[in-house]
Amino acid sequence: MAGDIQPIVMPKWGLAMEEGVVTAWNVAEGATIKKGQEIADIETSKIANVFESPVSGTLRRLVAPTGETLPVGALLAVVADKSIGDADLDAFVAKFDEALKAALAAKATERKPEPETIEIAGGRRIRYLKLGSADGPPILFVHGFGGDLNNWLFNQEALAEHHTTYAIDLPGHGGSSKDVGGGDLAGLTAALAAWLDAIKIERAHLVGHSMGGSVALQLATSKPDKVASATLIAPAGLGPDIAMDFINGFIEASRGKKLEPVLQMIVANPELVTRDMIEDVLKFKRIDGVDAALKKLRDGLFPGGRQAVSFRDGLAKLKQPIQVIVGAKDRIIPASHAQGLPGNVQLHVIETAGHMPHMEAAAEVNRLIGAIAG
Repeated sequence: MAGDIQPIVMPKWGLAMEEGVVTAWNVAEGATIKKGQEIADIETSKIANVFESPVSGTLRRLVAPTGETLPVGALLAVVADKSIGDADLDAFVAKFDEALKAALAAKATERKPEPETIEIAGGRRIRYLKLGSADGPPILFVHGFGGDLNNWLFNQEALAEHHTTYAIDLPGHGGSSKDVGGGDLAGLTAALAAWLDAIKIERAHLVGHSMGGSVALQLATSKPDKVASATLIAPAGLGPDIAMDFINGFIEASRGKKLEPVLQMIVANPELVTRDMIEDVLKFKRIDGVDAALKKLRDGLFPGGRQAVSFRDGLAKLKQPIQVIVGAKDRIIPASHAQGLPGNVQLHVIETAGHMPHMEAAAEVNRLIGAIAG
C-alpha cells in the first residue's frame, strides 16, 4: 500500500537552505489538490515563498504543524487515495521519519558545491557556481542590478538535474571584482564573454534577469555564436522606463527600515521579503567598492533616469530561440515593455508575479527554461 502513498516534503531552495518553517497551510486535510497548486507558505533564512504541490491527489494528512522548524526533506504532508486506511498512513509516516534520520546523518558528511572564482582578461576576478553535469551547452544564469548568483536559488539546482548550470556574479556584485569599467552595458557584456572564454564554454543557454537580461541580449547580438538560446526574465533593454526610486533607494538605503520598502518593490507580495534577505543586502552594500560600483552602473545604464539601450528593433534579426518572461505586477520595469515584440520572441506573462518571476513562480519559470534549453 505504501506505493500508493505520496509524500510531500520540505523543499530545498538553494544550496544554503538547510531547514524551513511552514508558516501557513492553504489547504485542508481531505482536499483534492493538483500538481503546481499553492498549498502552503514556507519561510527560510533567505526568503519566504509559496510552496507548490509536487503531486496531485487527496491530501490525507498534514504532518507538519505551522511554526515548527523542519529540515529539508522532512515530511510535510501525505497524499493518498481515500481507500488507504489510517494504520497504513501511520506506518508510512513512521517509516519515512526513520529513513529521514538516516539520510540526515549521512548527509552531514557530504561536501557541498562551493562558488569558485576565476581571473578573466583584464585581471578582474569573477565568482561563479557550477552545478550539474550533462552534455550540450550549459545553462548560464545572469542576475540583475544589485543581485548575485544566489538570486537563482529556486532555479539553478532544479535545472541542474538535467543540465550543466552556472550562475555568476557580474562585476561590481557578489564575490566578483568591484571594478565595473565604464559602468555601461558593453563593459558588462565584455566581462561575461571573457568569463565564457576563461571557463572554455563555447555556447550557452543564457538566462538573464532585469539588467542581466539586457546583458544576455547584448551578447546574443554581438556574439551570436556563443548563445544557444536566451530566456529574458523581466528584462531591461525593451523600453525606456525604469523605476529610479528603486535603483536610488537600493543604493542609498543603509538601514533595514529604509531598505525593506525598497526590496518589497521587486515582488508582488511584500511578505516574501524576509529580515535575513534585508540583512544579506546590507552586508553586500558594506563591502568596499560596492557603493561606487553601483553608482557608476546607475549612471551608465540609466542616464537621466531612462534605460540607455534598447534592443527592440534588433530582436527580429536574432536567430536563436528567444523567450521573455514578465510578471504582470512588475513595479521596476513595466510589463508593457514586452508587448508588441517580433514573432520570433515567445512571451509568457505570469499574472501573480512582480519583478522576480523566477522566485515568485519558480516552478513555471523552470519549466519554461528547461523547455527552451532542451
